[in-house]
Amino acid sequence: GRGSAWVACGWLVLGALGCDPAATAELRPGAEAPKEQDRKSPEERRPSVVDTEGLLIGEFRLASKPVVDGDTIRVEGIDGSVRLLAIDTEERFHGKGERAAAEKDFDAYLRGKRARSRRPVKTGTPMGEEAKAFAEAFFEGADSVRLERDDPRKLRGGYGRVLAYAFVQKDGRWQSYNVECVRAGMSPYFTKYGYSRRFHNQFMRAESEAREANRGIWSPDARGYGDYDERKAWWDARAEFIRAFEQRASGQDDHIDLAQWDSLDSLERHRGQPVTVLSTIERIKRFKTLTRVTLSMHGERSFPLIFFDRDVFERSGVGAFRGEPIVVRGEVTHYEKGSYSTLQIVVEDADQLMLPELPSTR
Repeated sequence: GRGSAWVACGWLVLGALGCDPAATAELRPGAEAPKEQDRKSPEERRPSVVDTEGLLIGEFRLASKPVVDGDTIRVEGIDGSVRLLAIDTEERFHGKGERAAAEKDFDAYLRGKRARSRRPVKTGTPMGEEAKAFAEAFFEGADSVRLERDDPRKLRGGYGRVLAYAFVQKDGRWQSYNVECVRAGMSPYFTKYGYSRRFHNQFMRAESEAREANRGIWSPDARGYGDYDERKAWWDARAEFIRAFEQRASGQDDHIDLAQWDSLDSLERHRGQPVTVLSTIERIKRFKTLTRVTLSMHGERSFPLIFFDRDVFERSGVGAFRGEPIVVRGEVTHYEKGSYSTLQIVVEDADQLMLPELPSTR
């Protein structure tokens, strides 16, 4: 496949290293990149503490009701919720009808939720309720929480939420909720958006310990998704693809991860030059004269790939990868029409794209 060819050309995957949870990086000010239509000079950008580049986000008082679910919390001083990294607990039930259907026939309930979906889905389960209860017990009695990032340049994720590891002081030391959640069997090590750069080894050991002890989701009696072998094969294939890009990008300023806060500035600096970008496919839309593949960017922005040749689009295979990561090589060009202005890449050859080699669906 196309992915194998790129690996042969140097997309080598290297082992991740663990890191002390207290490790931090020198803080450097950075702001969300402005929209193309509303640019501001660097002097006009006023980053908050939360949107300042660096590993350490800070220490925050927990909100009065801090736990949203097993992988999401609220703290004072941050609008909205904080999405906790490297974990993905099962969902809580949404409404009495969902709970009733699950209690009546859980296996039938899960089959109905999956229906014709190509990939495993998220839905309310009793394990989702247990994960919330575990989080509430973990944070009970704590006044504050220390939040840290995995990548100093990735400030927020989908829906504008802060992405973080959460540490609470227990017995005189800082304990990672994220790692302990996996150790307790409330979540697998979640790698869908990449391996943990800082705590990969800790998460691997915690998951292995939970599985061997049949804790939580790994118990034969757990009323949960029950399809983690399929989920993890899919997630890990994506993680290998992302890590290969990261290794290739090291020291290369023309390799741009669009999830980083300064990705728009990086694209601007390379206008008229070739770059290699990593992102996730948001939407695919066909027009009479072109096909537009929209990639996600930091700050809930988007970056278009333009296919004028329908045959090139079909040969690329990208049409079957909505929601999946992609790597694209091409020249950054500027398109403007009326009030609409954007940077983009025009794809003229299917070999400009690299797609992950994902496991086959059921």
